[in-house]
Amino acid sequence: MLINCIPCERISQIQQGSNPYFVVELKTGYVVLGDHQFYKGYTIFHCKEHKRELHELDPEFRFLYLKEMSVVAEAVFTAFHPVKLNYALLGNADEHLHWHIFPRYDDDPLPKQPVWQLDKSIRTAESTCPSIEELDTLKQILLLEIFKIIGSI
Repeated sequence: MLINCIPCERISQIQQGSNPYFVVELKTGYVVLGDHQFYKGYTIFHCKEHKRELHELDPEFRFLYLKEMSVVAEAVFTAFHPVKLNYALLGNADEHLHWHIFPRYDDDPLPKQPVWQLDKSIRTAESTCPSIEELDTLKQILLLEIFKIIGSI
């Protein structure tokens, strides 16, 4: 874990049992819901290894990481029923491999644009933070779908 790395800090919180957005640990990463749920079901898949680029991962681990990311995405899709998923693995701001999986819906204000085009003050408004009850429900729905796809962990 690196200091000043947000994904590393989030993983540390998971390991300490203090990350309320944590859904499940997989072999290569941690599934968490996004802090803001403007896009209902917005999920992040943090890699267990602190690497900047996919090619830096051992090939066997890399293939499993990509497979598990695909499982997480499928679970997001079946759990929340969007019309489309957007995937982002950027790393420009946080140099730690992590996928953003954004469900996109019919009522999306910018359906043909990347999610980042929607003003941040709208995407991260206080009203987009789920209550504890909403968060628990979202986590349970997503976890159930992950279990259906890969079985019991």
